[in-house]
Amino acid sequence: MSAISSFSDDPYSDENLADPYPLFERMRAAGPAVWLERYDVLAFTRHTEVRDILVDHETFINGAGVGPKNLHKEPAWRPQGILESDPPMHGPMRAAMVDVISPRGVRSLRAGFQEFAEELLDRLIAQGEFDAITEVAEVFPIRAFGDAVGIPREGRMENLLPHGAMNFSTFGPEDDRYREYFAKGDGTRDWVMANCARENLSTDGLGSKIWEHADAGAITSDQAALLVRALLSAGLDTTALAIGNTLRCLSGSPEAWQAVHEKPSLMKFAIDEALRFESPFQSFFRTTSRATEFHGIQLDEGQKVLVFPGAANRDPAQWGEDADEYRMTRQAGGHLAFGMGIHQCVGQPISRLEMDVLLTTFATRVKRIERVGEPVPYLHNTLKGLSSLPLKVIAA
Repeated sequence: MSAISSFSDDPYSDENLADPYPLFERMRAAGPAVWLERYDVLAFTRHTEVRDILVDHETFINGAGVGPKNLHKEPAWRPQGILESDPPMHGPMRAAMVDVISPRGVRSLRAGFQEFAEELLDRLIAQGEFDAITEVAEVFPIRAFGDAVGIPREGRMENLLPHGAMNFSTFGPEDDRYREYFAKGDGTRDWVMANCARENLSTDGLGSKIWEHADAGAITSDQAALLVRALLSAGLDTTALAIGNTLRCLSGSPEAWQAVHEKPSLMKFAIDEALRFESPFQSFFRTTSRATEFHGIQLDEGQKVLVFPGAANRDPAQWGEDADEYRMTRQAGGHLAFGMGIHQCVGQPISRLEMDVLLTTFATRVKRIERVGEPVPYLHNTLKGLSSLPLKVIAA
């Protein structure tokens, strides 16, 4: 049996959320898992162990919640959706989502995404200076993807981002930050669920296609509304953070920006490396379905474990001794930013398309990009990104 090191550190402190990597390095060095005293939980930070937990959905289940609460014993704050479900319930919901987010369906979104990307770049180039978070990373998915889903435009900005931040807060501890995001998100759930209903969706959007599966009897009406909600989350919250994180990486590396400007097809590699290097989704919980020995560690049935994909994506054992460097030429495939296994982000193709269209257009039309202010961290118990990134651009 492996000896477990105890850590008194708080990974959810302001300091560690702003820069978690020194703590992650010490946690990885301590062994396959560490005991976090403050939260009475085993935490996994190495790539091998985190990946093994993610792909083993039978032993490490989601149905008991992906936060610290065991939803088999405590009530959930809202109806559980596709992420917090296990087979057999999970199967029909995922099948509906996969059908709607088919390669053909995703390709059909490109023209609309491209049109808004060009419109947005016209505006940004004319301005010269702007905030890459509030004027780019948040704006693009709310408009482009919101249109693709088919929800009304009115109320999106006021409701979608606060609702997402509130939702993802449940993946971490119920501390002051959790309560802050719940206060900011108060009332947004009603707006989101109302606009996931069939009657408020456009007839040609992805949301309506989800409801067609309910019409066919493959899923229930309640599940259809929850899947539209999940669809919004899959293509919006973490996508906005990933766009900002990628621009942060590229604006900090003139050589990388020059490379993607000269050859915009390289942007997909720049995005993958940014997803590895600054993972928008940092941590969540799973629950053991049975007693098991895992990498020499004895786990009890019903035990919560905390996994840190953001730490796994910086593991030198997987990525080399320069894992803490942003290197666009790295083969970053295999990163865990979208998860792994049956719970891997089903909206990944849409998120990738959004990032590819916007950032490739950015690289094509902008010769030089410069920071004109310091990046401001976005402090959240589950998500990692920026709340501000002032940039200046020079058009090609």
